[in-house]
Amino acid sequence: MSQSSLPRVGFIGAGRLARCLALGFARAGYPVTAVASRSADSARRLAAQIERCTAYDDPQQIVEAADIVFLAVPDDSIGTTAHTLRFAPDTASGKALVHCSGASPVELLAPAHDQGASIGGFHPLYLFGGELTDLERIAGCSVTIEADGTLKDTLTALAVALRCHPLSIPPGSRMLYHGAAHYAASFALCGLAECVALWRTLGFAEDDALRALLPMLAGTIETARDKGLPNALAGPVSRGDTGVVQKQLALFEELGGDHAALYGLMTRRAVDLGRRRATPPATIEAISAAVEESLGRSLNRATAGASVK
Repeated sequence: MSQSSLPRVGFIGAGRLARCLALGFARAGYPVTAVASRSADSARRLAAQIERCTAYDDPQQIVEAADIVFLAVPDDSIGTTAHTLRFAPDTASGKALVHCSGASPVELLAPAHDQGASIGGFHPLYLFGGELTDLERIAGCSVTIEADGTLKDTLTALAVALRCHPLSIPPGSRMLYHGAAHYAASFALCGLAECVALWRTLGFAEDDALRALLPMLAGTIETARDKGLPNALAGPVSRGDTGVVQKQLALFEELGGDHAALYGLMTRRAVDLGRRRATPPATIEAISAAVEESLGRSLNRATAGASVK
């Protein structure tokens, strides 16, 4: 497909996500024509890296210079920005406004839709580092798309141009989708942080702990990719070591705080994977009972503590 037949792409916002998408689309042959940002310097720096791309001061100029306008702005600014943009009646049917949020509803873009433009969502499931390496690392990731008709086809093609896998999401589902995705991103870091905090009580420095843990995490992810979640499960639940689980739960209860509750809740999920892994039923049910008893004690302590306060 020649570049002249491809839609012109513009960005409102020039942060990490916008830099990766704009440079990726341009590399794939799409005409990335316009960028605007709250930081004029950021817009100019991004535009300077793309042939025939112009940095503008006014977001409205992006609407006039592009066919698909990506809103790569913080969630709290999506609705406000959408309300400021104007789509000319004679050209609106060929325009689209697309936000890049995983959590915010596409309905925030309704002012553009009311003026005749198409609206949609385009959310890459990727943690942007802000470096040029993002352009290579995003390959193989998924992009969740919410749009209809021609715009859905166009956004799907843009995802493929980034060498990503397009996913569709039904309307009204973005908050659950985005909240759940935290378990594969920020919450994975929180799990590491919990381990580091516990290991520090044993005298491990944080750098030493991470040096030990990150290869294990990487191996777990690779095994999950190759063999699926149940077969990647390791540790006492996968082996049916009821005694080990009981002793660890007791130890974390002694430590106080919410250590036992967190360990118990995560072990409850491990039990579910253990059932799918065909861990012997009697063993997995014994582990499950130990977890629920510990969680009950943790809940009672938390309730008692709240009553005292």
